[in-house]
Amino acid sequence: MSTFKAERAYGNLILSVPNPTAASIKRSQKLYSFDLLCCPQNTFCFQGMASNVPLRNLLSVVQNRSLKTSTVPPNTSSPSSFTVQNLLSSSGLHLESVHSVSQKLQIDESDLQNPHYVIGFLKAHDFKDAHIAKLIHKWPAVLHCKVEHNLKPKFEFFIENGFVGEILPELIVSNPDVLRRALDSRIIPCFELLKSVLGCSEKAASAFKRCSVSMMSAMEPNIDLLIKEGVPVDRIAKLIMLQPRTIQQKHQRMVYAVKALKDLEIDSKTTVFIHALRVMLQMSESTWNKKVKVLKSLGWTEEEILQAFKRCPFCFTCSEEKIRSVVDFLVNTLKMELRTVIGRPEFLMLSVDRRIRPRYNVLKILESKKLVIGKKNMKQLLTMRENNFFQDYVIKYADKVPGLLEAYEVLPKP
Repeated sequence: MSTFKAERAYGNLILSVPNPTAASIKRSQKLYSFDLLCCPQNTFCFQGMASNVPLRNLLSVVQNRSLKTSTVPPNTSSPSSFTVQNLLSSSGLHLESVHSVSQKLQIDESDLQNPHYVIGFLKAHDFKDAHIAKLIHKWPAVLHCKVEHNLKPKFEFFIENGFVGEILPELIVSNPDVLRRALDSRIIPCFELLKSVLGCSEKAASAFKRCSVSMMSAMEPNIDLLIKEGVPVDRIAKLIMLQPRTIQQKHQRMVYAVKALKDLEIDSKTTVFIHALRVMLQMSESTWNKKVKVLKSLGWTEEEILQAFKRCPFCFTCSEEKIRSVVDFLVNTLKMELRTVIGRPEFLMLSVDRRIRPRYNVLKILESKKLVIGKKNMKQLLTMRENNFFQDYVIKYADKVPGLLEAYEVLPKP
């Protein structure tokens, strides 16, 4: 973009216009009766008086005219952005990530000591380039952290409590939130509470990696509620180890879920209660109602639906579309009785494309070749371990039946 500068000198106006064209010079001389003074390095200077033309108008006219006739390529690589990209590239970030992160970062070129200090501190604590790259990509502001006042005290606490070797980088990279939270008021109370329930620092460290420190305030009242409702502490510990963020739900949400399970008469002392609690906390009331509606449309009664949930809570994590497709294939293709499906709600969790249809295809081929004697129990075949079914019904007959392996082709998991 063309630039100009203007100043008053001895009563005359001196304009300096970089890279003007001959046409713009001629027009300016005609309009304002300027005299050409000099031409150093492609810069033309004019001296003269613009009669009755205010300075700001004169500058505007000259600028607009020169803009129309000449442009200078913009400076796309400022020293500061170049320095930021170099800094991030040295941490192991790919070029695309460097560009996106550098847009979020504002680092003063004259103050690069702290970012380099942060990177050096991380590397001194077993952070590989890949760890640092992921951390900066997730939370670029880590480069602004003060090592002595923020990072060092927290790292010392984590190391003292079992986060050693690869565990420490894994914690920070997977949950950068811990670097934004206060050590004394958030991190330490959260860790100590986990340790009191789980019994040791090793288990507490494992759960802490998957916790949200920002939701720590909800954890203690939720644990107290479950204990009050009769849930054994070892069951609560199991829940925390399986899915620690479940225990960090808003307390009001936890109260609602516990009441709903009590209304369904699910014993709080059983393992099923913990599984049902996990599922219930994931669903809104409208989602529950949608799934009940789908099952009713497929011929299930409300009592059968509730019994299915109590028997296999995780079947309610399936989408309405999946529930429809599984029931349709089992009833209409396999000719399985609906009451059989209702009695085995875990079937709803099976994949039609990756388990049910491939096994059905193999069985039909083996029956047509009379290699399978008698009517096989499809319920047992569907629940067999993958390796057992593959060995007993596919590999065993693959040499005798061309195309059997292709019939059992299982789609890769998405």
